[in-house]
Amino acid sequence: MLLVGPPGTGKTLLAKAIAGEAGVPFFSISGSEFVEMFVGVGASRVRDLFKKAKENAPCIIFIDEIDAVGRQRGAGIGGGNDEREQTLNQLLTEMDGFEGNNGIIIIAATNRADVLDSALLRPGRFDRQVMVDPPDIKGRLEVLQVHARNKKLSEEVSLEAIARRTPGFTGADLANLLNEAAILTARRRKEAITMLEVDDSVDRVVAGMEGTPLVDSKTKRLIAYHEIGHAIVGSLIKDHDPVQKVTLIPRGQAQGLTWFTPTEDQSLISRAQIMARISGALGGRAAEQEVFGDAEVTTGASGDLQMVSGMARQMVTRFGMSDLGPLSLESQQGEVFLGRDWMNRSDFSEEIATRVDAQVRSIAEHCYEIACKLVRDNRTAIDRLVDLLIEKETIDGEEFRQILAEYTVVPEKEQYVPQL
Repeated sequence: MLLVGPPGTGKTLLAKAIAGEAGVPFFSISGSEFVEMFVGVGASRVRDLFKKAKENAPCIIFIDEIDAVGRQRGAGIGGGNDEREQTLNQLLTEMDGFEGNNGIIIIAATNRADVLDSALLRPGRFDRQVMVDPPDIKGRLEVLQVHARNKKLSEEVSLEAIARRTPGFTGADLANLLNEAAILTARRRKEAITMLEVDDSVDRVVAGMEGTPLVDSKTKRLIAYHEIGHAIVGSLIKDHDPVQKVTLIPRGQAQGLTWFTPTEDQSLISRAQIMARISGALGGRAAEQEVFGDAEVTTGASGDLQMVSGMARQMVTRFGMSDLGPLSLESQQGEVFLGRDWMNRSDFSEEIATRVDAQVRSIAEHCYEIACKLVRDNRTAIDRLVDLLIEKETIDGEEFRQILAEYTVVPEKEQYVPQL
């Protein structure tokens, strides 16, 4: 059985749980322990492991990070030392070779199932794959309950609210989140973890360390307009996620941040949602241009523009959401060192490449026009919100929506549905 999933989802923990529940001998080893500089050592270790397992059958063997030894054979340019291949060959014959291994169950874990050798994944070997995905809201709540057992939480802390606020977090992220909250609580000399510490911890885990606040200056006002631009455009476009908070406190590389929190775990994203996200990402640059003019546009939108280019290109080349029709123009090519093609060939002509570039530009320009129009139409609200943001440095989503509702109708956003 092969446990497959992103890092931090609990594959090794699951194996530990199996070890506790199984009631039979349990052998645990890491894939990297087979890989040795001396010839034949890896293969002999595999033989020793299975010899010991046969003596103790029935039993379970757990191999963690199996991609260290089970990587595709013949990978790399020019061959080189194939000591790892001998180790893999020995593992393959032990698992399902000439002599049967009755009573031995092998469990392995990896987050790189795509690089494993096909002989390792054939029926009779690792044919049963168990996907260990990041948890949904119910799973996150239960993981938080486990990690909150040994921590003092104040009455106001709602684990359900934290679970709602953390879509996409793995079990390791949630454990780290509560640990960060506990550290902050100790630093602030408080008796128990409050919701404030949890919020700060989410920000820290997602965006990085808090920097020193900006002093009142032209730069601070410009960053405030940039962030309010994101928040206004995101709030007034129909399919965008709601604003959770806007802040001017620097974190990581960002000078200010606008947080959007999805209302539910999203596995599928519609074309309207992608267009809304592109418009929202361009809201900061649109606000800079509309308020300060072309000459004062800054480098602050570089991260936003990278995200916009990536999303727009994926719409055209992978999701078939453009005038080029329902085509996937990008083949999912592997790296050359994993035994894939030596040449990264393009699957389409230069004429199509030119049309792809034109479509990507068209999507970005269309969304930018929408963002600029929204900023122009709501300039009074933006000025009021910027003054408030400079004064308070952080505005939460509820307060933001209340102030915005005084100037414009927030829920009815039909007239701003982005279309191409």
